[in-house]
Amino acid sequence: MNILNTDKLIRYSKVILMAYISFFGLLVIIHNFTDYNANYTYVAHILSMDTTTASESIKYRAIETPMIHHRIYWFIITMEVTYTVLCLIGTYQLLRHINAPAEVFHEAKKFSIMGILAAIFIYYVCLQTVGVEWFDMDTSQSWNAKDWARHIVDFMFPVMIYISLKVEH
Repeated sequence: MNILNTDKLIRYSKVILMAYISFFGLLVIIHNFTDYNANYTYVAHILSMDTTTASESIKYRAIETPMIHHRIYWFIITMEVTYTVLCLIGTYQLLRHINAPAEVFHEAKKFSIMGILAAIFIYYVCLQTVGVEWFDMDTSQSWNAKDWARHIVDFMFPVMIYISLKVEH
């Protein structure tokens, strides 16, 4: 009889958490492809710095060229697809090795970790760091995604730590 012990529950919890992140990524991708203009408009406003209260001394940072807006948005979409695919593969690998020895299960975490790192790059480096610190996004009353991005990172980073920990036997 297959008993659900703590070790097995920890393994399943790692698979489930990766499935949550993968599901989020899929929803983001679907939204970006089915309503391209919604997030494109957001990216264009942030890059243009046209809704921020930035002082004139940093307005030189603004990028006002629509072609560059589209290219940066496509870079973001590409990164979102990348992290989602990596997380989906990671979820599958964890599930596939759920009953494997501890070393094998631990090695199966590679794609999950890569996927979460790519997601943190988007939501922390691109939005929270570049968006806020370079483009002054946090002063925009209508196009500020700092808190939204922070909530995503606040979930994903602890999950990455938890997944990375080698506590399975």
